[in-house]
Amino acid sequence: MSNFYLNIAVDTPLYRIFDYLPINNSPRSDYQAGQRVSVSFGRRQKIGVILNISSSTDISKAQLKPISKLLDAEPLLSPEDLTLYKWAANYYHSPIGEVFAQALPKQLRMGKEPTIKLATLYSLSQSGHALDETCFNRSPRQRALWQQLKSTANPVDRHVFAALDWDWRAPINSMIKKGWVDIQHEDAPALSPPEAPLFSPNSEQQAAIKAISKKQQAFQVFLLDGVTGSGKTEVYLQLIQQVINNGKQVLILLPEITLTPQLAERFRKRLATQMVVSHSGLNDSQRSQAWLRIKKGLANILLGTRSAVFTPMNAPGMIIMDEEHDPSFKQQEGFRYSARNVAIMRARDYNIPIVLGSATPSLESLHSVQQNQFTHLVLTKRTAGASQPVIRLLDCRHQTLDNHLSPSLLNAIKKTLERNEQVILFVNRRGFAPVLMCHRCGWVGECRRCDSRLVIHKEAHLLKCHHCGTEHRIPSTCPSCQEAELFPLGLGTERVEETLNSHFPNTPITRIDRDSTRQKDAMQSLINQVRQGGGQILVGTQMLAKGHHFPNVTLVGIVDIDAGLFSCDFRASERMAQLITQVAGRAGREEKPGRVLIQTHQPEHPLLNTLIEHGYARFAKEALAERQQAQLPPYHYHALLRVNAVKEQAVLNFLTDVGHLISNIQLTSIQILGPVPAPMLKRAGRFRYQLLIESPQRKARHQFLKSLLPELEKIKSSRQVRWSIDVDPIDIF
Repeated sequence: MSNFYLNIAVDTPLYRIFDYLPINNSPRSDYQAGQRVSVSFGRRQKIGVILNISSSTDISKAQLKPISKLLDAEPLLSPEDLTLYKWAANYYHSPIGEVFAQALPKQLRMGKEPTIKLATLYSLSQSGHALDETCFNRSPRQRALWQQLKSTANPVDRHVFAALDWDWRAPINSMIKKGWVDIQHEDAPALSPPEAPLFSPNSEQQAAIKAISKKQQAFQVFLLDGVTGSGKTEVYLQLIQQVINNGKQVLILLPEITLTPQLAERFRKRLATQMVVSHSGLNDSQRSQAWLRIKKGLANILLGTRSAVFTPMNAPGMIIMDEEHDPSFKQQEGFRYSARNVAIMRARDYNIPIVLGSATPSLESLHSVQQNQFTHLVLTKRTAGASQPVIRLLDCRHQTLDNHLSPSLLNAIKKTLERNEQVILFVNRRGFAPVLMCHRCGWVGECRRCDSRLVIHKEAHLLKCHHCGTEHRIPSTCPSCQEAELFPLGLGTERVEETLNSHFPNTPITRIDRDSTRQKDAMQSLINQVRQGGGQILVGTQMLAKGHHFPNVTLVGIVDIDAGLFSCDFRASERMAQLITQVAGRAGREEKPGRVLIQTHQPEHPLLNTLIEHGYARFAKEALAERQQAQLPPYHYHALLRVNAVKEQAVLNFLTDVGHLISNIQLTSIQILGPVPAPMLKRAGRFRYQLLIESPQRKARHQFLKSLLPELEKIKSSRQVRWSIDVDPIDIF
């Protein structure tokens, strides 16, 4: 019998680590923390990770099983990785196995070998160089690929073709068969010479670069607070170049997949270095390869979304998080972590600097500046001589609106188009209209599985629920009274697009929302069209607000801001201020001056007036003072217990049992609010309730959850419900 035991994290919702025996007669030297193993778990085989090797166990030896297989000869995860994952499980009170499931790419979670695939490189063969354009008269796509390969001296990988809005694989395979294109396989693609920067950093940018550069060998959190168009990306680029010159790696985190292609292209042109990308739009193999290349030091830059924060770095040099305020950095399902907090802890463990960039920093980050935990670097000027846009409120009261568009806004669009300049109209709702109603009897289209209305999608001729995904054909007559008097109520991007087409029939209009960008590379294709066009109107949702640079946009219209001014969520005003500021920042980003028109029926609203007259910094200062007075985050700490079930009574029974448990725990500096129904009580056929745990001390909250959560698993009624704990929730109501 072995005299040592393996403590293993297994992907399961249970809050514990599992002890296993080593394989019979295998020496202790075969095992190290960070290796993957295959284990028998119930009736299934699961992949686990060794966290520790111990000389004792609380489990009877008769109950212990040996592991089925040791998958890694060397640890896949380093001590720093294990430290981070354990911290995340502890801070977010999440099962350690679920943390590892989030941190490892799917192929590695399934037990596949961590093998690096060779890159496929393409170049014109000798016969390919001998061709001329007439050879491609019947194949324009092959001609485009031939021209691209002919213009490059070195073999290139597939990233060169990423900007094409059609599938390039079939035509290039045909050219390979004809002997016109050669392929070779190497560890990494050849690099093109870097492009020079378009402008020199101004004094503010130089000061930021200098301050961060001084701390390259130590942990420090920098908040790069720069107005939209102030050149934060240029600061990133210069810092990244310094880190790469020192032989180190950089992790860059972005909030949206849609921002990745354009930033990746810009980085590739400026930085002669190997870069990999990781986000949910890639397949399992691509994400595993990105993870392995950074881990093994075959790439210097990882550009990724939220989950990329867990990727091990071979030679860590710096972490950069762009748009640090964005809510999408908080995971909302399963292991509910904040990528911002995890990134800060990762930088601390690696002893490297981290840069948090935003034009509208989160109140949490600004509070950390007040506490001297973050270093505040401010960029107040736009680059390339651009000025800040002029923002004006349009009072829509007593005006006749055409599908929510005022005469003043339509006239401003007309004049902008006459100057051959571009317009962005922001609408915070996709679809045609949020409600279908019967004029005769008042029937309203509602989702049967959720407490919500069905949204009209006119193009697809569907009613859709944006919460559970339910779809129905739009009825021709009212299901209640059978009269053909159905009409749309409210607005969405499709309806605004239709209205604009009636006013400007000869103007190209581009709609950018989740419906128009579902296909792979659709977003990049639309953005490329906009950049190449003259007078154009862009209609879009929040996807348009982040990071995009449209040099010819001089007018931004915000159509439906009033809905966001009144909310039971205390974070609503912060998000609205960030959204207005970010959308407004798309106007006048180069030499042409920009204007922002905000339609509202609330022109005296203090939030709008503070933003317009004094800017985001003043708003944030006032909002932090209000939060402190109201004892809300970031001055107090929240955790949210969410419970749902198909039967409402099952939820209520469980919460009653939870109440009994809490009554037996000493509540030092803890306040319990609720339980209460979620604002949308029924969603996807399940009834939802929540209980808020609040404390002025993070430690007190942690101790309370540590006492409560293990007991919840033991409650008999917990088997009838799904429950989760959300530490530092960003959506409470």
